[in-house]
Amino acid sequence: MNDYLQFLESKKSRISESGFSVEDADMNGHLFEYQRFIVKNALRVGKYAIFADCGLGKTLMQLEWARLVSEHTGRPVLILCPLAVAGQTIKEGQKFGIPAKRYNCLDVSGICVSNYDQLDNINPDDFAGVVLDESSILKNFEGKTRTAIIEAFAQTPYKLACTATPSPNDPMELGNHSEFLNVMSRNEMLAMYFVHDGGDTAKWRIKGHAEKPFWAWCSTWAMMLSKPADIGFPQDERYTLPPLNFIETEIKVPGRQNGKLFNDTHVSATDFNAELRITKVERMDAVAAIVNASTEPFLVWVKQNEEAELLRKLIPEAVEVRGDDKPEVKEARLLGFAAGEFRVLITKTKIAQFGLNYQHCNNQVFASLDFSFEGLYQAIRRSYRFGQTREVNIFIVTTDTMQNVIQSIKNKENQFTKMQAAMTDAVCKNLKSEKTAKMERKYEVQKGHAWEARLGDCVQLIQEVPDESIGFSIFSPPFAELYTYSDELEDMGNSKDYNEFVYAFSFLVEHLYRVLWSGRNVAVHCMDLPIQKGKEGFIGLRDFSGMIRDVFEKAGFIYHSRVTIWKDPVVEMQRTKALGLLHKQIKKDAAMSRAGIPDYLMIFRKPGEHSHPVQHQDTDPAKPNYLPVDLWQKYASPVWMDIDYGDTLNARAGRSEKDEKHICPLQLPTIERAIHLWTNEEDAVLSPFAGIGSELFQAVKMKRRAFGFELKKAYFDCLVQNCKSAEEGKKQMSLLDLLQA
Repeated sequence: MNDYLQFLESKKSRISESGFSVEDADMNGHLFEYQRFIVKNALRVGKYAIFADCGLGKTLMQLEWARLVSEHTGRPVLILCPLAVAGQTIKEGQKFGIPAKRYNCLDVSGICVSNYDQLDNINPDDFAGVVLDESSILKNFEGKTRTAIIEAFAQTPYKLACTATPSPNDPMELGNHSEFLNVMSRNEMLAMYFVHDGGDTAKWRIKGHAEKPFWAWCSTWAMMLSKPADIGFPQDERYTLPPLNFIETEIKVPGRQNGKLFNDTHVSATDFNAELRITKVERMDAVAAIVNASTEPFLVWVKQNEEAELLRKLIPEAVEVRGDDKPEVKEARLLGFAAGEFRVLITKTKIAQFGLNYQHCNNQVFASLDFSFEGLYQAIRRSYRFGQTREVNIFIVTTDTMQNVIQSIKNKENQFTKMQAAMTDAVCKNLKSEKTAKMERKYEVQKGHAWEARLGDCVQLIQEVPDESIGFSIFSPPFAELYTYSDELEDMGNSKDYNEFVYAFSFLVEHLYRVLWSGRNVAVHCMDLPIQKGKEGFIGLRDFSGMIRDVFEKAGFIYHSRVTIWKDPVVEMQRTKALGLLHKQIKKDAAMSRAGIPDYLMIFRKPGEHSHPVQHQDTDPAKPNYLPVDLWQKYASPVWMDIDYGDTLNARAGRSEKDEKHICPLQLPTIERAIHLWTNEEDAVLSPFAGIGSELFQAVKMKRRAFGFELKKAYFDCLVQNCKSAEEGKKQMSLLDLLQA
């Protein structure tokens, strides 16, 4: 029991604080109060993320963090940043009296600053600490740079990640930050806090039960703020931004000879670039008219090189920064625009959206847009940042065929705003993920004439069951990582990975072996589970049934039998949109096509002398244990083709508002066959994961004694009502039998 309680304790999400404390007097005097607070938190934790909006002084904070780590350890610290930002960072250090220099392998000391593209030339072991400036570079979980950064600095003692916009619609990015900071792997984070929606591998969202715990957990290793007041500091006029004006110019695209009366107003991501080319001339003419009508500095954002080439002709004084320019040329032009050396800069968001300070320029033109909210947000923030004193004008040139692009960006903006609010609220309230295991839970007990149900953790409750007292057990275990039933630590569905699930499940199986009669059976309903590309980088199946078998065999059970329960692959395809089941996939590449996933009923037998034989008869249907040969032949089939998947108890009454979708209650015909074949009347039938009571309901109807455990209160209440209904039905049947007699 102590081992199990220690295991529950280990499931709490805690952040190991590996840093050190500093006094205000030892910190740079240029830091504002809120900046000192953030830097001190980052130093105390040791591995931390700062999600602070543009203009809040991330550069100063990361420089001061690097200085203090270097002084504390006596070793150098590396700051990695986007191209051209390295120079700005070094100048900021000079401004605030914090020496920093460009990385040189011949002089690795103090604070070294380098660009991400130089990572291959840097030895990570030289540094006690690393700072990722504009750490949204970790966004792409399959990206080469992301993987290289995480692996290179896996053993670095001190880490700091800084960005303004962790993506609101991409939980992978927060998972990558967490993994970089050695807090929790991306896969563990997804398993613990997120749920996967259907067959679309991109759709991960926070579990209903996990929203507050997730942001509370994030607040232990990261801080998010759009202004100092977000984290409890007084409102400061310096952090009140001037008006931001969006001025949209919509180009009417001429009607196309496509058989339609009107042009489409929605463009897909696939057709996006083609649409840009079709409307290039009209859009660039509109951009040039806006820029040439002014004498003020302008920052012009394009998506395609052809757009930039045309604009250079239409705006002769413009200077372009291209992706294929040499690094020194890019840096000179990007910094030259900041210094006012030329009036108009044309470039792409992927080149200049991060880190650069263009407060001298309060006019921007987006010659084209894509679906990236982060790209738009970061680009605007080159000008629209704290310290900007003039109104900022954002000119957006779109077409009437791209209305959905604007709407998509607005939706992502709303998501980002909600994310900021949730996390800053968690920080302000100083929430911690310190939910304690309910080891002293007050267990509720409900009983009937032939059933007993207990509310609580099955592993703790089964320890009260006497040895050799159960005749049969049937249940469907939580499918680790796949379905979510509650936010309880004891819920085996709330496991960070399958190893943790198997470890927790083994405690239960050990006691199932103890309480079961020798020679009797346990029936486990399960299925193999899909592996999602969006989580693990590939598509496949996990042998969950094999894991179940391993646990039972290690506990001493004999693997007795397996029944395959047929499921309609068409229904599975419609429900999950699994790539392997799509008909179009066999045309594209049938190597990725697969059969549907059936259910299994796996039977395990406890060895030993059997003192309670289950004996059937085939002569009198009115007597117990009637099992004629034709029915036995159906039971003996290795595949049950006739299970009605709709024949279940109604689960709606047991669901709560924040419940995630999960597998339907076990089908009553499956339970009926198992109880009929492997038990006698009056035998005790146990379901440790009773849910809404399907196994108990069926056992009572079949004149067995039913026992069950359930952790979730809403399910438990539904279970009790179902058991009462089964018992009332039994009594009515008995009365009818009596009257007929």
